[in-house]
Amino acid sequence: MKRSATRIAALALAAALGLGAAGAQAQKVIKLHHLNNDDPYDNATGAMAQVFKTLVEAGTNGAVTVQTFPNGQLGKDAEVVSQVRAGVVQSGIHSVGGFASAYPLIGILDMPFAFPHISVAYKVFDGPFGKKLAADIEAKTGLKVLGFGDSGGFFVFTNSKRPVKTVEDMKGLKIRTMGLDTHKALVAALGAQPVAIAWSEVYTALQTGVADGQMNPVPIVSFANFDEVQKYLTLSNHLFTPYVWTMNRDFWDSLTAEEQQQVQWAADAAIVAGRGLNRIIEASDRGLPKLAEKMEIYAPSAAEREAFRKAAQPAVRKVIVERFGAEGEEMLNAFLAAIDEASAN
Repeated sequence: MKRSATRIAALALAAALGLGAAGAQAQKVIKLHHLNNDDPYDNATGAMAQVFKTLVEAGTNGAVTVQTFPNGQLGKDAEVVSQVRAGVVQSGIHSVGGFASAYPLIGILDMPFAFPHISVAYKVFDGPFGKKLAADIEAKTGLKVLGFGDSGGFFVFTNSKRPVKTVEDMKGLKIRTMGLDTHKALVAALGAQPVAIAWSEVYTALQTGVADGQMNPVPIVSFANFDEVQKYLTLSNHLFTPYVWTMNRDFWDSLTAEEQQQVQWAADAAIVAGRGLNRIIEASDRGLPKLAEKMEIYAPSAAEREAFRKAAQPAVRKVIVERFGAEGEEMLNAFLAAIDEASAN
């Protein structure tokens, strides 16, 4: 009886301290934040989260589990970055806008008309530049970077006034932007008027004429039903802003080498899944084919894109250098050199 009582007491103490097998396993739970719903067929972060969860849990035989927190349940993106740094949340898939609060230098990615094709963007972020950027993020924030996802593909311009085929066609248009100096400089350099409007108010602003147009990736234009209030879409492909996928460094270090390998492999596969889903959406009746039913779509020629690039890049470069100094210029030059190299291969 005494031995039994002692055993029960020991088990109770182990449970309280999390020393039992179940407690040890519970310590390896990844709370994963992302911005959209958890449907893997609906959006890129939903696909990334579900692929990651399945591969991590299967690959570790349940030793590491993943709990997804979609639709920004844990707070705004910038707030969750702080939670991941503090270890309250183990991992997050962040927008560039949300991540900028922790790592302002991410703004160098706003150089417009830099990528000739989406496949080049993937090469750049998966290659040496992506590793350089991740290392700098890790050094300055203390976060582990799992990779760079696709937030929807290239940005395009839409408007309700006229077809935009050349720089001259942009003149005088009121274009909604986020409150980023680089985005404002881009729009102004093309002769349009930047209008900073909160996302929740964009549809109404376009509907009432407070703004004539806006810029976002095709899937977002479709999801937001902007084809109801916009007539013209230009496949300008002028910006690519990746998702930044991070993990708390202490949690990462708590994983075994084999678990770290499985988590990284799962993240790599999930990023590929998210990219693929965005391209499928873009090509499906939730993307360009749907938008083409109501909107006039135009793809600028190589010469027209070059004219856009020449008009916009100097102004944005100036903003980047003024804000980030020599460090920003060095990172920007590395970014552009990586694009040139990836384009040539």
